[in-house]
Amino acid sequence: MTGSVVVGFDGSPESLAATEWAAREAERRGLRLDVLQAWPWPKRDVVGSDQSHRHALARLTGREAELRALVTGLEVAGSAVSADPVEALEEAARSAAVLVLGSRGLGTLRGFLVGSVSQEVLRRAVCPVVLVRAEAGEAAGPVTVGLDLARPADPVLAFAFEAAALRSAPLRVVHVWPPPAGTEHLSYGAIGGLEGEVSAHERADLSEALESWRARHPEVQVTADLVRGKAAVELVDAAATARLLVVGRRLHHRMPLLHHHLGPVAHAAIHHAHCPVAVVPYG
Repeated sequence: MTGSVVVGFDGSPESLAATEWAAREAERRGLRLDVLQAWPWPKRDVVGSDQSHRHALARLTGREAELRALVTGLEVAGSAVSADPVEALEEAARSAAVLVLGSRGLGTLRGFLVGSVSQEVLRRAVCPVVLVRAEAGEAAGPVTVGLDLARPADPVLAFAFEAAALRSAPLRVVHVWPPPAGTEHLSYGAIGGLEGEVSAHERADLSEALESWRARHPEVQVTADLVRGKAAVELVDAAATARLLVVGRRLHHRMPLLHHHLGPVAHAAIHHAHCPVAVVPYG
């Protein structure tokens, strides 16, 4: 595996949680942990700037030491750069295996309050990005991944299977399908028969989509769930029992990264899921 696990750090409770999650992820993957502190520092001749700079560096050095003590043998490298945080994190993501960010939580019911930095980095990053809340580390439960059969996304499944294997955790694959178009005009009996046909077809496609991945990771216990409803709603519900939720973000190659946007499922997941959320680019 190439690259490192990169985590953004600014001393906030959210970034403390993110650095701890990232340290354990780096240990699982056998990778170096890079702790990145980025801020456009004021000029050194501004009153108080030297003191602020020394304080920030001391805070970073102290966190590096804490992480080495937390995970014995972990290689930790810290860096403080005078740059816009979004640009610095986007650049770091180009060579990272995983990028980890903290996110402020508003409680179980309301979920993430995703700041402007996290939103921008999520839109631009070319590697998987994991958002971690201050009060929500990984609990017991499956790694859960949302799968859209209409848009096969091998990188999303690869990340989810690997995450489950690294944790010796079960993997729950959730595919959400909407009611067939036009069923609002049919009788209940006709709707039931039509949905049964659609469901059988979707289940066969789901089984086929996972067949090769099951063969590559026989050590992972996989549960495949076919759920009727709206994907954004159902995946947030599924995250309630997950230790990690994995969703995809489609890349638009003809569009500059600056203009990429999150899809509705990823948007709902990062704002409302309580567990850590991995957003994996694909396409």
